[in-house]
Amino acid sequence: MQHFKALRLLAGETAPVRQICELTTADLSPGDVLIEVAYSSINYKDALASKGLNSIIRTWPRIGGIDLTGTVLESADVRWQRGDEVVVHGFGIGVDHDGGHAQMARVAGDWVMRIPQGFSLFDAAVLGAAGYTAGYSLHLMELNGLAPGQGPVLVTGATGGVASVAIDMLSQRGYSVTAMSGKPEAVPYLQSLGASEVIGRIDAQARPKPLEKGQWAGAVDSVGGDTLAWLTRTALPGGVIAAFGNAGGAELNTTVLPFILRGVSLLGINANSPMPLREMVWKKMANEYRPAQLAQIANVIGLEELPEWLDRTLEGKVRGRTVIDMRR
Repeated sequence: MQHFKALRLLAGETAPVRQICELTTADLSPGDVLIEVAYSSINYKDALASKGLNSIIRTWPRIGGIDLTGTVLESADVRWQRGDEVVVHGFGIGVDHDGGHAQMARVAGDWVMRIPQGFSLFDAAVLGAAGYTAGYSLHLMELNGLAPGQGPVLVTGATGGVASVAIDMLSQRGYSVTAMSGKPEAVPYLQSLGASEVIGRIDAQARPKPLEKGQWAGAVDSVGGDTLAWLTRTALPGGVIAAFGNAGGAELNTTVLPFILRGVSLLGINANSPMPLREMVWKKMANEYRPAQLAQIANVIGLEELPEWLDRTLEGKVRGRTVIDMRR
C-alpha cells in the first residue's frame, strides 16, 4: 500500500469541499492498472466539477481530473507492464471514477493508451483531453472535405485550451487561421500560435439574416449559442464547422438554409471516443497534426496551486492549458 497526495473533493452542504490530503492506494477507485501520475491538467469540466456545478460529479468523495499522463507501476492486465508511459482521458475518470488530480491513479486497462513515439509525458499532458478534442475536430473536418487553401478557418474562444491547440495544429498544417477572442491583450499570444488574424466577438443580432457573406472554409467552435448560429450563416459554400462547447449557450437558433443552399456541414464533437479512434488521432497528432507551441501553451503549476487555478479557470483568467506537475 503506497501513500500519495491528491486534491480530493468531499461532499459539502452547498458545494464540494476541496482538500489536499494524503491518501493510500486503498482509497482509489478499482481498476487493473496502477499509474504513478506525472502530469494532469485543468479542463473547464474539472473547474465546474470542483464547484459542484452542472451535476458533473454525483458520488463523493472523488478525485477530479479528466486526464493524466504517467508511468505504470502495477498491472493485472497483461497489455501493460511496469514502466510503460501512458495517457488516460475520458471514460469517466474525474467524474464517476477517481481521476488525475493525484500522484497515483488506478484505472481499467481498457482505458489506457500508450503515448505515441515522439511525445514526452509532458507533451501528452499539455494535449490531454483538450488537445485530443482539437485533433479529433481537425480529423473529422478533413474527412468532410476541409483542406488548406480553401479559405480561412475561424477558431472561437481562442485563448481556451482546445482552441489554443487547434490554432497551433491548423497553422502547422498549412491553414490560414483567424482567431476570435474578446481579450485584446491576447493578440500577441494568438499570433505566436499561428493566427494570421485576430477578431473580436460578434454582436448578437435581434433579427439576423438566414445567410450572410460567406467568410470561413471551416470553424472550430467552443462557444455555441449565438456564435455558432452566426458561423452557420457566414460559412463559405461547403464550409465545415466542428462544435464541441457551449460556453455561450446551449441553444442554437438557425435555419436550414446554410445546410441546403451552401452545403455547410455541422459536426458535433464528442471526444470520449472508442480506443481505436483515439489511437489513430493521437498518432496523427504526433505526426501530420503535430503542434509546435506546446511549451508556450502550457501553464505549469504544482498540486498545492491547483485549487487557485481551478477558480481562475472558471473566472476566465487562464489562457492555454494548465498542467499540474505532480512531482513538483
